[in-house]
Amino acid sequence: MIRSGAIDRRSFVRAAGIGFLSALAPRQLLALERADSVYAAGFRSPDGSFGIATISERGEVIDRIDLPSRAHGLAFCRASGKAVAFARRPGTFAMIFDPANRTRPVVVHAPEGRHFYGHGHFSPDGRILYASENDFDGNRGVIGLYDAGGDFTRLGEFEAGGIGTHDMTVSDDGRLLIVANGGIETHPDFGRTKLNLDSMVPSLAIIDARTGETMQRHTLPDALRQLSTRHLDLDEAGRIWFACQYEGPRSDLPPLAGHFSPGEDLRFVDLPERTTRLLANYVGAIAVNRKAGLVGLTSPKGNAAVILDARSGSVVSEQTVAEAAGVAPSPDRIAVSSYTGRLAETRSELAWDQHLVRLG
Repeated sequence: MIRSGAIDRRSFVRAAGIGFLSALAPRQLLALERADSVYAAGFRSPDGSFGIATISERGEVIDRIDLPSRAHGLAFCRASGKAVAFARRPGTFAMIFDPANRTRPVVVHAPEGRHFYGHGHFSPDGRILYASENDFDGNRGVIGLYDAGGDFTRLGEFEAGGIGTHDMTVSDDGRLLIVANGGIETHPDFGRTKLNLDSMVPSLAIIDARTGETMQRHTLPDALRQLSTRHLDLDEAGRIWFACQYEGPRSDLPPLAGHFSPGEDLRFVDLPERTTRLLANYVGAIAVNRKAGLVGLTSPKGNAAVILDARSGSVVSEQTVAEAAGVAPSPDRIAVSSYTGRLAETRSELAWDQHLVRLG
């Protein structure tokens, strides 16, 4: 039997072509040949510069490109083979790049009065790049639309259905945008300061990708109004998984993850108290391995990685990972990176940033 990871690597090699392979140093080429899966992650190098690296599931660096500043979230387009890295809030650039180096990177900038929130997603057909943005003077989140089939000019924007718009994704059929509005007001004049922790209104919204109409919007109960809804992923059934970061007292033990489907209410996962304490009220990233039926959560504050069963929500495993950061599906399980440069058995001199994306 051929594992899905092997197909990932073979597809990547086939798309890259002989030009890309011949440009790799022997050590990099060996890393690619040994890889089952290929990932991309933002990094900070020892000299303080920033970039994006293409890496194997073992954490071996295959290739890297420079960035003008620190990145946050990434997205990969299966239709075009392109990927994008968004600047960390309140950054204003996004770099679209080809992991196989067939085309030169393209840098786009948020329009005046906007900054990126660090996340976005391609439409399944590769024609549109959606980006979560802050209209900071209007104190509202928006979803910017960029021409991914052309030169990435900005085509317009949709209302995001809340403020503090962070992660977003797209349904497999491309009809729905799913948005996590963290409910936190920020303004670039105040850097990354959170301005409204006493009056937060976190929400999760489903938007019609054709019209921009908000079709469904969930706010949290008042007792959980400081539970910032931050990150998203979809499981095999199209169910929406979400992860949260709590801005209230450290002694509280709020639910930190849950799921819902279009037309349904939110449902929080009832994690054991031990697991909730381990996550330290802060889930930094979430990823679903659809084929394995697993959901991965990481907490850099709790130095932890937790894997859940996607059907039952029960805890499959808990692992101590110093400064756990990125999470993505691996061929059979969940891959976890860290700010300390670890991925699987390898520790790199590069400090991986908060998110990890599987290419393919």
